[in-house]
Formats: sequence, C-alpha cells, structure tokens
Amino acid sequence: MPTLHVNVVTPDGKVYEGDVDMVSVKTVEGELGILPRHIPLVAPLTVGAVRLKKDANVDFVAVSGGFVEVRPDQVTILAEAAELPSDIDVERARSAKERAEKRINNAKQDGIDHKRAELSLRRAINRIEVAEK
Repeated sequence: MPTLHVNVVTPDGKVYEGDVDMVSVKTVEGELGILPRHIPLVAPLTVGAVRLKKDANVDFVAVSGGFVEVRPDQVTILAEAAELPSDIDVERARSAKERAEKRINNAKQDGIDHKRAELSLRRAINRIEVAEK
C-alpha cells in the first residue's frame, strides 16, 4: 500500500519525519485529510493537532499555525511551532491557559489585546489536548 512521507519542520528544526498512511491537519478553511496520491496543494494552518496514521497507530503533533504543502507522495508542514506529546510540559501549558483566561476576563479593564489572549488560550488548550492523547 502506498504511503506518504511526512516532515514537520519549525524554524528551530525538524520535529517529525516518517512514512504514514494518512495525515489530517486543521487549515483555516477546515479539516483536511490527506491520503497518498492527493492532488498537490498549499494551505495555511491554524492552531490544532496534526494526526499521523500508520497502520493501527495514530501519532499527534501540536501545531501552532504555519503551512502545509501536499504532493502526491509527500507532505511538508512548515509550522510556526510544533511539539510532540512527549515534549509538551503539561503544567506549563496549564499555567499558560490560566494566564490567557485571566487576560480574556480582564481584557476590557486592562486594555489587553483580546485576540492575542484568545490565540494564547487556543495554543495552550491544543498543547494540553495533544499531550493527553
């Protein structure tokens, strides 16, 4: 059965590389499932979990934005930030979630950038969910 070669890369270096049966990513337009021989495309990513399915196993990578480039036999994810579940500090992510929630609740009073606080909250929740899968 054909597979896809997947690379997840950040400005700090390679986070994941391997051959998989299917890749699922969250783009700004919605979720995208990619199988071998998929039509070539480039799409912007949003905060979300990348799912990498190989046989009966599913691996996850927490991604915070970037782009996905799809070729018939290869998928490259150029991410602003990406972490494997084993690399996520869950306590740090929970602290970031609490800080972001406080900022959102006090945004009008303190003049805090509401969109930035919401993005921080989404990133923290994504990291916690990926770490717990």
